[in-house]
Amino acid sequence: MRKLQVDILGLSTSPHTNGAYALILYELEGKRKLPIIIGGFEAQAIALKLENIKPPRPFTHDLFKNIADAFHLQVNEIIIDELHNETFYAKVICEVNGEVHEIDARPSDAIAIAVRFNAPLFVTEEIMDEAGIKEEQKEEGEEEAVPEPDEIVSTAVTPDTLLKELQISLNEAVNNENYEEAAKLRDQISRMKKGS
Repeated sequence: MRKLQVDILGLSTSPHTNGAYALILYELEGKRKLPIIIGGFEAQAIALKLENIKPPRPFTHDLFKNIADAFHLQVNEIIIDELHNETFYAKVICEVNGEVHEIDARPSDAIAIAVRFNAPLFVTEEIMDEAGIKEEQKEEGEEEAVPEPDEIVSTAVTPDTLLKELQISLNEAVNNENYEEAAKLRDQISRMKKGS
């Protein structure tokens, strides 16, 4: 299994993904990009760390980092190594007392952890071949296509943007009478407002 190192290009929102975000990874030694759809909470966890914004209380991924530091656990790397039925799977490769462990994880959680440990990100070549998007080569004199608004990738999602997205999702959940989801969104919005 050949692995390719990738990095985070950014996060983008789309009105078509119902509150989800596209996390865009790019090949460090190539021209392909890999979009992965992730939830708002994970997008927020990644964006806050990328922007070096420290929440007043630790989020789940921050808590994991604090526990890992207390027990001298190091995250060596993250690898996205499987794709089944349009679902990506990842492994967190960590080490404690010289013993290496592979822990199964969702890619969004694994990446949120990786940015906290400054751990490198990898994708298998098979996954990049199957799900990667190759950057089109521009012909000389050809103008670059202007992306649609929902294709624009920002370097990070700001907390204000996330609050607006969460509020829209909350309104949709209430309108659809999905009160359990609405309660979760309300609590997340409340936590974010207290933190700012």
